[in-house]
Amino acid sequence: MEFEYSDRCKALQAKLLAFMDQHIYPNEKQFYQEVDRNGREQGNRWIPTQLIEQLKPLAREQGLWNLFLPKSTRAPEGLSNLDYAPLCEIMGRVPWAPEVFNCAAPDTGNMETLERYASEAHKQQWLEPLLRGEIRSAFAMTEPAVASSDATNIETRIERDGDDYVINGRKWWISGAGDPRCKIYITMGKTDFDAPRHQQQSMILVPAGTPGLTVIRPLPVFGYDDAPHGHCELVFENVRVPAANILLGEGRGFEIAQGRLGPGRIHHCMRAIGVAERALELMCQRLHSRVAFGKRISEQGVWRERIAEARIQIDTARLLTLKAAYMMDTVGNKGAQAEIAMIKVLAPNVAQQVLDWAIQAHGAAGVSDEFPLAYQWAGNRTLRLADGPDEVHRNAIAKLELAKHLPLKEDLSLPITRS
Repeated sequence: MEFEYSDRCKALQAKLLAFMDQHIYPNEKQFYQEVDRNGREQGNRWIPTQLIEQLKPLAREQGLWNLFLPKSTRAPEGLSNLDYAPLCEIMGRVPWAPEVFNCAAPDTGNMETLERYASEAHKQQWLEPLLRGEIRSAFAMTEPAVASSDATNIETRIERDGDDYVINGRKWWISGAGDPRCKIYITMGKTDFDAPRHQQQSMILVPAGTPGLTVIRPLPVFGYDDAPHGHCELVFENVRVPAANILLGEGRGFEIAQGRLGPGRIHHCMRAIGVAERALELMCQRLHSRVAFGKRISEQGVWRERIAEARIQIDTARLLTLKAAYMMDTVGNKGAQAEIAMIKVLAPNVAQQVLDWAIQAHGAAGVSDEFPLAYQWAGNRTLRLADGPDEVHRNAIAKLELAKHLPLKEDLSLPITRS
């Protein structure tokens, strides 16, 4: 197994680290101040920040743009999963940084979906402006009335009516729906409730502003509203779109979701490792700068144990993530399904533990907004639910392991859950 990064990847790493030092870290608080100022002065926290719009052209000029999308003629700058991993990790150290490089979720997964499954007309209409960073997008799957960790439960109806489809249902935790630049919703629903279990679902493109599509409310995470991006509840009430907007055809939604969520999951894990690395860095700096009971806190045994354990856990998660990326590049997403499921459990849990230790090391300051730890703790905690709860992934891992030793009749495909 070869984990050596390419020369291009190493050059991009150096560029990206320099960009973060010059443009991202110094402006970290300014981003949130601008969001708050928009709320106070214009009554709208959801206005996109000028800061990010000013930084995007700089990132693009330096070739730090659309690095996530492999093997696309529309994005020749795209890297393999293995080469993208260390870059995604660096971006993940600041929650809003990926957007500067046009590498933010859910747009990355949506762009990959459009690249793989959309018609040429829809690629021109939606994929190309997404690749240029001119618009944003959302993926509408999770529903409040059912356990959406099993996507076969979803109840949104997509019904054919002449040359159109009519959509009725309610979705929530739809990331990016609060952003006024969100112009397209990739929506999952059922076209045939009587078909075999995994052939009932379809995916369809719903343009923002279509009559009957209403954003009901933003949904805060531990008190954070994530403006201007946001996670929202939506209602589809007799939403009518052209029949041509369906992706691949009726009954192909589960198949599309399988293809979409592998890369989405590994990107989340790459960013989570970046969060954990930064938390460890801040923890070490804080412990070394403070004295208690006559010596630096960094000299106390309990904290040295935690520092050592953090390093062990982070490197373990990184190596397993790199293995998953390598396998996705070499044997495909299906061949890497066990590794993808394992990192989806491991990486967010590692990041959460290291963040918890870092908050403890900072004392009361750790739960304030003086440091990024509290916000990152809140955001990272969602990853144990987003793209599949830990329990679902552990079940999938166990089934794959049992299948090595016992004959199983169960479906061994990865669970399909929200992104």
